Amino acid sequence: MAENIIKTEYSELMQKSYIDYSMSVITARALPDVRDGLKPVQRRVLYAMDQLGLNYDKPHRKSARIVGDAMGKYHPHGDSSIYETLVVLSQDFKKGMALVDGHGNFGSIEGDGAAAMRYTEAKLKKFTQDVYLSDLDKDVVDFVPNFDETEKEPAVLPVRIPNLLVNGADGIAVGMTTNIPTHNLSEVVDAVCAYMDNEDITTTELMQYIPGPDFPTGGLVINKSELAGIYETGTGKIKLRGKVVYEPAARKGEKDRLVITEIPYTMIGANIGKFISDIVDLVETKKTTDIVDVSNESSKEGIRIVLELKKNTDIENLKNLLYKKTKLEDTFGVNMLAIVDGRPETLGLRQIIKHHIDFQYEINTRKYTTLLNKELANKEIKEGLIRACDIIDLIIEILRGSSNLKMAKDCLINGNVDNIKFKSEASKNQAAKLDFTEKQASAILEMRLYKLIGLEILALQKEYDECLSKIAKYEKILGSKKAMAKVIKDDLVRIKKEYGVERKTVITDAKVAVFVEKEVPAQEVVFIMDRFGYAKTIDTASYERNKEAIYNDFKYVFTCMNTDKICIFTDNGQLHQIKVKDIPFLTKFRDKGTPIDNLGNYDSSGELIIYLCAYETIKNQKLLFVTSQGMMKIVDTVEFDVAKRTVASTKLQDDDKIVSIEKADVQVETLSKFNLDGSRSEVEEIVSNKNVIVQTANGVFLKFPLSEIPVKKKSAVGVRGIKLGKDDYIEDIFIMDDGMEFTMEYKGKKIDFAKMKMAHRDTKGIKVRV
Repeated sequence: MAENIIKTEYSELMQKSYIDYSMSVITARALPDVRDGLKPVQRRVLYAMDQLGLNYDKPHRKSARIVGDAMGKYHPHGDSSIYETLVVLSQDFKKGMALVDGHGNFGSIEGDGAAAMRYTEAKLKKFTQDVYLSDLDKDVVDFVPNFDETEKEPAVLPVRIPNLLVNGADGIAVGMTTNIPTHNLSEVVDAVCAYMDNEDITTTELMQYIPGPDFPTGGLVINKSELAGIYETGTGKIKLRGKVVYEPAARKGEKDRLVITEIPYTMIGANIGKFISDIVDLVETKKTTDIVDVSNESSKEGIRIVLELKKNTDIENLKNLLYKKTKLEDTFGVNMLAIVDGRPETLGLRQIIKHHIDFQYEINTRKYTTLLNKELANKEIKEGLIRACDIIDLIIEILRGSSNLKMAKDCLINGNVDNIKFKSEASKNQAAKLDFTEKQASAILEMRLYKLIGLEILALQKEYDECLSKIAKYEKILGSKKAMAKVIKDDLVRIKKEYGVERKTVITDAKVAVFVEKEVPAQEVVFIMDRFGYAKTIDTASYERNKEAIYNDFKYVFTCMNTDKICIFTDNGQLHQIKVKDIPFLTKFRDKGTPIDNLGNYDSSGELIIYLCAYETIKNQKLLFVTSQGMMKIVDTVEFDVAKRTVASTKLQDDDKIVSIEKADVQVETLSKFNLDGSRSEVEEIVSNKNVIVQTANGVFLKFPLSEIPVKKKSAVGVRGIKLGKDDYIEDIFIMDDGMEFTMEYKGKKIDFAKMKMAHRDTKGIKVRV
């Protein structure tokens, strides 16, 4: 067979492949369908449970069995994602209405993971069976082949409520995300009914029924005035707060308390532990001295985080501190993105409800069409049986006179009396006139003799009358949009009555939290840090008493103001800044202090401190930066006066690092320069009587004037200070006044820097022979 080589542009092929992959992730993995509000994995898990017969009134089944069925039949993407979906569907603190009844350890609101799937058990909730999975046998949705075309699965579940609103959704696709908050079932049902009564209803009018999200964790939504814009566009930010209750001391010896009884939805999981940790940090860094103790007394009954307070604490100010500095106030980013007709689309509240109602009309039309066809077929059979009862003697005569079933059936349908023996010619003539349908003839032939009892015949007539009544009902529903709307609304009202719950989240407009920080009197302190990175500040009196011991035991020691900030320049070109007031102030210099890593963004495992100082000591000065590859520049420290905790202090080339940062002690003068075309421009020149001595790892030394190194921005790489030999790099630099006597010993040989020959920047230097 000859090869068929297709020549194509590589970029076009990559683009097409990436687009195909992206659309697969977007439509078949990460985003929910607007019709049932479910992602494919959620839909498949629920359908697999339904197929396993895990009804609410049946025993629980091992989660591993559910995961296995879902993965083997419908979702071949790994068991961990399926089990995680099953766990989340059972967690009532994540879902507005939990859909799975979990038995065993299915995780907790504090972030504890679920037990392994071999230990836990699950089944469907009654709500799920009634609202999400009923009528699947009535051809209400399309069934599509599974991944290997050995099974059929529903393209969408016939969910009767706007699940996209009730249970919300979150997912990360390629280049897009969805994040939809949960809402109250009863309110959503009311809004859907209101829309069906008036299709021109506005978003603002719908919000009379749905005032805002209703999170399972309760709490408060504090930007009520902004919700209308969010529901109109489908995007925005909802501001959340936890519920804080003040409990005064009940008896002598007890302390006043602040108790957090409800948390923001975004605090679910590990953020509860972080919240408590943040409170501890506030106490340790003395941001507040009002909190004596913090304890987590949460249980199955609900959240209860207790803060014990000092006497006469300013409660409102402390609340505002918690709102400002912890996750007690947080933001929920809304992006109501869902799949609509196979494409991702950002939807407003009104659009979601409209798509849901269109879906309800569709599934109810299919449902009642199926029911009508079933009753029409039933009517046909009942009519045949009633007619057969009236001429039962003739039919028995036909059956007795026929030699086989086919002959009898042909007579009933077509009146064919050939080869059938009759008792009389009259019976034969009467039989020749029979014209039962195929279905009627089959039903007559299958009819049991006890059906000929008088009461059974009456029951048959009653069933026929009921059948006619149902046909009239179904035809009325299918023939009138108003009648169909009534059926849908009646069903919604029933669901609301049976499963509706009270709202948990309070919707309000709250004032912005303003924390008035107590003024810390400015005082001089001494910063000390040992070689292990433990840092602290002490008062000057303690420093003076223990000066000798301090310099023996600590690597960095300098005085600074408690209103200043500490600058940490590292070898990878980063500048980390820490406020002095955030560093523990200890009365005894022997107390260990706190690791510098815990106070800022500095990471001792991946960075090396090159220069550490208080900002005030370098303010309005110049720093000389030198890298291992020989790049040098002078930077004005005004560039480091920034609010960010971490910024880039310089730009480095690949595989380069800073080896030295020194105070340059230079002045910059602006001079006029005449260009070749006669024009004049201003240039900056460094004025300095200092020299730089560069030492490399291979023993090469270069001495040149400091003034040859230019002043650059912190974002610049700099200029080359020395031409390095192969595999050589800068090891150290020295700055000294011109004419200053200075000697050093290098590998047993004394080097006099004063006698070293003066050269220029970007030359090779002199190798010292040892």
